[in-house]
Amino acid sequence: MELNNYQQEAFNYQRKTIEKYGKRAWGWTIFYLLCIIAGAYALYLQIAKGHGVTGMRDNVVWGLFIVNFIFFIGLSYAGAIIAGILHLSKVSWGKPIVRLAQFMTIISVVVGPVFILLCVGRFDRLHHLFVYPRIQSPMTWDVMAVVTFFAGSVLFLYMALIKDFAVYRDAKLDIPKWKQKLYKALSLGYRGAASQKRHLIISQNLLAIIMIPLSIIVASILSWIFGMTLRPGWHSTIFGPYFVIGALYSGCGVLIVAMWFYRKMYKLNNYFTDKHFTYLGYIMLVLAAGYGYFTFSEYFTSWFGSEKWDGELIHKLFSPSEYGWWTLFANLAGIFIPILIVAIPATRKPNWITLVAFIMVIAMWVKRYLIIVPTLETTLLPMQDTRTEYVKYAATWPEWVLTIAGIATFLLFFTVMSKFVTVVPITGLEDTNNKHQESVHPVIKKEEVQPA
Repeated sequence: MELNNYQQEAFNYQRKTIEKYGKRAWGWTIFYLLCIIAGAYALYLQIAKGHGVTGMRDNVVWGLFIVNFIFFIGLSYAGAIIAGILHLSKVSWGKPIVRLAQFMTIISVVVGPVFILLCVGRFDRLHHLFVYPRIQSPMTWDVMAVVTFFAGSVLFLYMALIKDFAVYRDAKLDIPKWKQKLYKALSLGYRGAASQKRHLIISQNLLAIIMIPLSIIVASILSWIFGMTLRPGWHSTIFGPYFVIGALYSGCGVLIVAMWFYRKMYKLNNYFTDKHFTYLGYIMLVLAAGYGYFTFSEYFTSWFGSEKWDGELIHKLFSPSEYGWWTLFANLAGIFIPILIVAIPATRKPNWITLVAFIMVIAMWVKRYLIIVPTLETTLLPMQDTRTEYVKYAATWPEWVLTIAGIATFLLFFTVMSKFVTVVPITGLEDTNNKHQESVHPVIKKEEVQPA
């Protein structure tokens, strides 16, 4: 494989991160594994003692697990849409962040469905989802959609990595033999021939074209699981686009935070520049405005319709004694503050944008919670002489530990993947300042860089 000077420089700068795992990476890996072990113990208690160890009851049958599923699976859809659009648009500033979006897609679609399994119980019957599916059930279609989306996401990422695998294969990296052999196998004999380039470009373009509408479709199918019920707050025609734009919005926030952390950890200021934060900030602003419109429409139509059950739900959401403060936080931190921070030039800086994106991501998780729990607590049938814990939901420590374990798994995958391939793509990378583009030479040079 041959690289121009700018690509060679980017590779030399990052090669240490895939050659050495590093003490810091090992420290974080051990911490994440400890969190996952704690989650495994919580799962053992849930299997041994049943769902009684959770806060879920006959009335509130869903809780943190479904909230986490919606959140993570939304991130995967957002990553696929963002990566697909950036790939097809061929904007030079978007090329360094495409891989982060693809990482987010794969990792989220792995972690998210696990939380669905935690709600199911009876793991011995999971195969019934595939052996005895009910076509009438939206859950069946959701399983089919997620499996299809996962397969497409893996192919999309792999196609984007083939050229870089060829670079790693030819670079004489200081890595174990098994890893070198793996790079060789994964590169599929790619040598940069004209026919190979043409076939790879066509394949990537087709996958990008497929993944964008596929992401929108599967996000809509997830929303229909809620919208096709008669429950207050869920039975709405706007849930399809509402879920799609909500997924994009939270995914944009996670992408900004990930970009900031990798920029700090690996000193990638030359590749994740202030311009990237500004552009993603603009995208976040537009998505915040769109998401705010859908949120206002949701609240206004439920309130104005004056239906009894919808009125009860609106009261729960805005009453300070119930979920009022949560609703205020979700709307202020999730919609208004991000718009203000990005709109004001003085605060349109990487650190400010990252901070508000991080807070927004938390607010979007809270919003998912407000979509699930208050609705389930608003019963369609009168309930008398019922214990409070059967009407009100309160997450228990096993649920919180499993949630933390899910987040740790998400971050662990990011850590491991960034040690297997470079965070910033090498091939196809362009110098936006148009420097060092003309010279081309093989990957043979090795320089000292910042240790990982």
